[in-house]
Amino acid sequence: MGFYDALGAGKDYKFAYKLGCNSIRVAGIPEQYTPQLIARDNLESGSVSEFSFKSSSKKLAGQGRTDVYIKRSTIEEKCCKTIVHPGALIRIKAAQKMGKTLLLEKILDYSREQGYRTAKLDLKLADINILADLKTFLQWLCADVSDSLDLETQFDKYWKDIYGLNKNCTRYFQKYLLSASDKPLVLAIDNFERLFEYPGIFPQFCLMLRGWYESAKQGDRIGQIWQKLRLVVVHSTEAYPSLDINHSPFNVGIAIDLPEFNLEQVQILAKQYDNGELGEEDLSRLMELVGGHPYLIERAIANLTTGEITLEQLLNLASTEQGIFSNHLREQLWNLQHNPLLESAYKKVVRANEAVRLDAEVGFKLHSMGLVKLSGNDCVPSYDLYRRYFSERLVG
Repeated sequence: MGFYDALGAGKDYKFAYKLGCNSIRVAGIPEQYTPQLIARDNLESGSVSEFSFKSSSKKLAGQGRTDVYIKRSTIEEKCCKTIVHPGALIRIKAAQKMGKTLLLEKILDYSREQGYRTAKLDLKLADINILADLKTFLQWLCADVSDSLDLETQFDKYWKDIYGLNKNCTRYFQKYLLSASDKPLVLAIDNFERLFEYPGIFPQFCLMLRGWYESAKQGDRIGQIWQKLRLVVVHSTEAYPSLDINHSPFNVGIAIDLPEFNLEQVQILAKQYDNGELGEEDLSRLMELVGGHPYLIERAIANLTTGEITLEQLLNLASTEQGIFSNHLREQLWNLQHNPLLESAYKKVVRANEAVRLDAEVGFKLHSMGLVKLSGNDCVPSYDLYRRYFSERLVG
């Protein structure tokens, strides 16, 4: 998915293709399955006007399809109605791989259909040096959004050392980016949780975002400028560092929680894969293993559609190294093993026969990883797949 992440961040096709190829190699996918980027040149101008992809294989078995999407109609309608409101703020929250970025792209597509300008900032793509200090981060934000809007950076004109860092960034948006057009600007910030580990950036950045949101409520000329900004913040947990409630963007605007797929949506997903052999009983058995987790359920259906594995084989091998979820499970295991506190806590959860009370921050972190479901103040394994796999591997 590196290719689409880069495009969403406003990068060109060549950069996105290189990033996508790197992601494929990191995922351990054989080289023969790497797509080729084919450029169709404009003979008059010599510029590259169209791109298409050709895979060296007809089908990458079990890897899923990019044209499959399950509508969450009520949620999408709510987001689309909200984004047209002046000064809107939408907060999308869910565990990892639940479809947050897909929903975000739908919002951005809708915004572009309305004639709005859009810019997406994916914090997962930020180099470590970008997060070294607040000034570097805020100038990167301004430069990246400028680039997404095909505007030249104008730090000499709008960034003055006499002002504080948040003030300078605010001036840059107010006097330049927002004033450059009468059209609204939708600024999407994906993977916001990455900032939680940077105390030199997180609280000040949140304070600034909250200030922008409040400025749109003003009835003067300044308020009219800020009403053109629409914010969409995407994050995977509520366990963010403590913030003054008056300085936080996490308690204003519209909150969107992404639920799992229900049986009806899973049936629709199977139909999109043209898999008529999976009946309601088969899909129910599959959901007993992985619930309605969008990534896990689609991976299962994609593999079953190839005909190379039966449902019985999939269920029996699911928690083993031969199973189709082995890469995902090893990734989660690696994350736990590199955080002893989380590993110790999750060991208790998967070995217990009832819900386990954990430290609030630990529980939220496990929830953000998608490993537990919260039952009041207690935690249980999200899926039987996780209980089976981790109860065997978290030893000692």
